[in-house]
Amino acid sequence: MIKSTRERILQTLRNNPRMTINELAEAVGINAISVRHHLSSLQAEGLLSAEEERHGVGRPRLVYLLTEKGLERFPTNYLKLTTRLLDQLKETLPAPLVNRLFTQMADDLVEGQADRLASLSIEEKLDIIKEVLSGEGFGVEWEKHGDAYHIKELTCPYYHIGQSHPEVCAVDQKVISNILSIPAEKIQCVLRGDSVCTYVIPAQTGKETA
Repeated sequence: MIKSTRERILQTLRNNPRMTINELAEAVGINAISVRHHLSSLQAEGLLSAEEERHGVGRPRLVYLLTEKGLERFPTNYLKLTTRLLDQLKETLPAPLVNRLFTQMADDLVEGQADRLASLSIEEKLDIIKEVLSGEGFGVEWEKHGDAYHIKELTCPYYHIGQSHPEVCAVDQKVISNILSIPAEKIQCVLRGDSVCTYVIPAQTGKETA
């Protein structure tokens, strides 16, 4: 029942953002005290947020709305829209320019970090790669194999788009290359049927090559 109530609250806020506790209690069909308890749990999970909103005379009221994480609980057409936009982009622009747009996205992700990266060891840079790509939705791990480091992308947010537009793979590859200041060699790719995407980096890459 708790799960059902929580889902009804999320569904209600999806259809009617910026609702008060009393409005949610009426819409969901439970008392305000119970709604407050569920809202606290949902906030703790990062699924919704609360904001003060002025409403006539008197103190502002507290209203609730879904966060981006909360919105992701519901099916969307983002994938279909993105695929259509890329189709149009590739029909309109020359291939080199389209590829440049993807690499520019990667440049933007690490922009302004040159000074910070210059003083780091390769393993510290690998942790930065993990941090940056994780922020984009990748599941990233790295490990040392002999005289090389392997960067493995266990999950990829671009997988479904990449099936139709493999050019999107340039983003994560360029992020890795930019942070390490050397080209990243891709030896495994999920789009070729491998279980993960894997990049190989020479172990001697370090501060002197930054």
